[in-house]
Amino acid sequence: MMSQIFTRALLTILGFALVAGASAANASTVKLGAAKMAVSDKNMSYKIGVNSGSAHDFTFNNIEGGKLALADFAGQPILLVNTASMCGFTKQYAALQEVWSEYRDRGLVVIGVPSGDFGGQEYDSAEKTKQFCEVNYGIDFPMTEKVRIKGKDAHPYYRWVASEDAKKMPRWNFHKHLIDADGNLVEWFASTTSPKANRVIRAIEKLLPR
Repeated sequence: MMSQIFTRALLTILGFALVAGASAANASTVKLGAAKMAVSDKNMSYKIGVNSGSAHDFTFNNIEGGKLALADFAGQPILLVNTASMCGFTKQYAALQEVWSEYRDRGLVVIGVPSGDFGGQEYDSAEKTKQFCEVNYGIDFPMTEKVRIKGKDAHPYYRWVASEDAKKMPRWNFHKHLIDADGNLVEWFASTTSPKANRVIRAIEKLLPR
């Protein structure tokens, strides 16, 4: 009799242990599934606004007001440069203006994209940036409002670049992207490379009509 009671008690204890183990396993599975979902959601949120088609899919705010859509320049090569007003490379504005003046009639578009992401070297006011560029360098090529280049608040264009090829992402001010007539990002040049460097000019001329 005692042995039967003992056996039943032991089976009851084992039953509770199995149920507890199964519950823990289910909880772990739920947690793992939730973790996977969180990672998926995080990756998905990073891709919001990123279209893997071409640079022509993206639009900036024009420093003059309104929109500056890269699609408006379809059929023309674009030299797009992230700029800053208080950087050691700011003097490259002069060279950018010269390149614009020399090649605009052949179809080249130069676009300046002010940003304070590298060293905080850009004004917060679009009006101050615009005035600085016009007074000091006579800039009359298209420019955007100040944008973020890095991090979760980066402009969709730069998020697209990062997703396509991280090596092409700016590492400092006056990093240059050369976009062909179809919106493909075909060349990039470091901040230290002058807009009038031979290899930049050769790459531009290669994209222009003969």
